[in-house]
Amino acid sequence: MTSPAIRLTQYSHGAGCGCKISPKVLDKILHSEQEKFLDPRLLVGNETRDDAAVYDIGNGVGIISTTDFFMPIVDEPFDFGRIAATNAISDIYAMGGKPIMAIAILGWPIDKLAPEVAQQVIEGGRYVCQQAGISLAGGHSIDAPEPIFGLAVTGIVGTDHVKKNSAAKASCKLFLTKPLGIGILTTAEKKSQLRPEHQGVATETMCQLNKSGADFAHVPGVTAMTDVTGFGLLGHLSEICQGSGVQATLHFSAIPRLPAVEEYIAAGCVPGGTGRNFDSYGHLIGKMSDLQKSLLCDPQTSGGLLLAVLPEAEAQVHEIAARHGLVLSAIGELAPVDSSRALIEITE
Repeated sequence: MTSPAIRLTQYSHGAGCGCKISPKVLDKILHSEQEKFLDPRLLVGNETRDDAAVYDIGNGVGIISTTDFFMPIVDEPFDFGRIAATNAISDIYAMGGKPIMAIAILGWPIDKLAPEVAQQVIEGGRYVCQQAGISLAGGHSIDAPEPIFGLAVTGIVGTDHVKKNSAAKASCKLFLTKPLGIGILTTAEKKSQLRPEHQGVATETMCQLNKSGADFAHVPGVTAMTDVTGFGLLGHLSEICQGSGVQATLHFSAIPRLPAVEEYIAAGCVPGGTGRNFDSYGHLIGKMSDLQKSLLCDPQTSGGLLLAVLPEAEAQVHEIAARHGLVLSAIGELAPVDSSRALIEITE
């Protein structure tokens, strides 16, 4: 007799980047009356909620430091490890850098799940690190009530090539390198509503490394870059707009999405993080339909890169995208601030 398959998602109350604390609550947690220590060599801190910290070590080189971890978004342990590692490494690429090493972060309910299952999770993380050309060089583990896995990742970047989420310019067009709908499809799977032909689609999307970010960094006309994760497309775009002093228009029909997301939304396969996201930044957004809100606020796990690109750089961006097997189309554009408009407007 074979033992029943482990379903990791049954051991956690949240899933992937949908576990994130909402932006509104996070603001309260991070608020401090203490005077900040200002280090002139810290090029990027947490002032604009960027993807990672960047520290100038001299000679035109910056060290990138980031960490990301979460609870299972899929049942299969090896895939959970792959997804968590891909998601963590993405922050390095989103800053325009290249990863150089990672260490693992593991929380494991040792009284509920066998150590062999945790080993499979680590193996998934190690596999992705090898794909990224880095070592999984160590880590730390604790006995925890729910399974948690992720990485702390170190990267390097030329200080002239750092891509912040706060430097976008009006007249830039917006591009997204992965389709939306990861939270929707994984919720459908958790509810046993995912159709057979869509099995594994979200997993393989989440496991695609955002390596193109290291190449986009060398294009001056890519004025801002971030990865779209737990706060959804609108959350991360609102951070770009607020940090850069611009407004955005998104063209809903142009936004890439995973197959059948509209059907799954209609069937109620909308994760709880969608509502929390809208509660945090919905007041910044223009009029939306329920369908638009469900997709644009959908929390992504290991989502794609969101780029703000000046018109003169579009051809170079398309060339780089093609080298990485990506086909990009503009999903919107940025404009100067107009107090009569919402921060982000949505068109059909």
